[in-house]
Amino acid sequence: MNKNDILKNILKPTRYTLMGKATLVETKSGNYVIKDCPDNDLVSLFNYLKSRSFPNIPNIYSQDRDNIIYEYIENNGVINPQKDLDLINLVALLHAKTSYNKTVSKDVYQEIYENILNNIMYLKDHYLTYYESFLHEEFMRPSHYLLVRNYSKIKNALAFCENELNNWYDLVMNNDTVRLSLIHNNLRLDHFIKSDIDYLVSWDNAKFDTPIIDLFTLYQNEYQNLEFATMYKNYLQINNLSETEQKLFFVLISLVPKIEFESDEFTNCQIIHQKLTLIYKTENFLKPYYATDTNTE
Repeated sequence: MNKNDILKNILKPTRYTLMGKATLVETKSGNYVIKDCPDNDLVSLFNYLKSRSFPNIPNIYSQDRDNIIYEYIENNGVINPQKDLDLINLVALLHAKTSYNKTVSKDVYQEIYENILNNIMYLKDHYLTYYESFLHEEFMRPSHYLLVRNYSKIKNALAFCENELNNWYDLVMNNDTVRLSLIHNNLRLDHFIKSDIDYLVSWDNAKFDTPIIDLFTLYQNEYQNLEFATMYKNYLQINNLSETEQKLFFVLISLVPKIEFESDEFTNCQIIHQKLTLIYKTENFLKPYYATDTNTE
């Protein structure tokens, strides 16, 4: 039965409300959310999660090749000052319950290394080109001045990435296994709901991959809203990362995103400020993990 038949003959909606990429359908028997059907089979995915004792997912009412209909989850409305910790604990639980080791070719690690290294080299050239161009301007725009003044921070961040990436590759170049978990692959605070239990929603991009991708995605999406140091410590208590996983995660979050200038100067200043905020926050987050013990006997 397709979506239209379900709505017309079974659910009989009384009201529709657009919610971003989804539609809230209100009926006399309950509320539902309709989204475009993703490529992956969420019914099978959710059955797998339940088999791994992970019930923190919305109930699927129906799925066809075009749409998927969920039962709507009502937020309990309670202000939760520890929402970030509840979210990271749930993510760590997801990774721990679905984790397994897979035998892989050593070429897998080489490909990861080369892809990230090429990205670092590109970003180095990208920012150097801007720096040298702006440096010779007689009257710098505010956004140009902001970048030139902080270029050393950008340069140092990318140098750190390159050095740590080389250290990581030295550790993994002879490995023939990798740890995989089911990852949500689209983590942000809006995809966590507090109801009768904690829920993760918006599973459209879920797949099996290294768990650090979820941490990296969450950090990129929410670095301005989260106190990530405490969250990360909580995560490790539930699903500890190996030395090589942690090192690669640190490399990924230290990569400075590419800047694309726009026509509006105020917007450009905001863009650069956001990138610099990311650099400084990441530097402060990583300091304890690279601190040198200066205590003497």
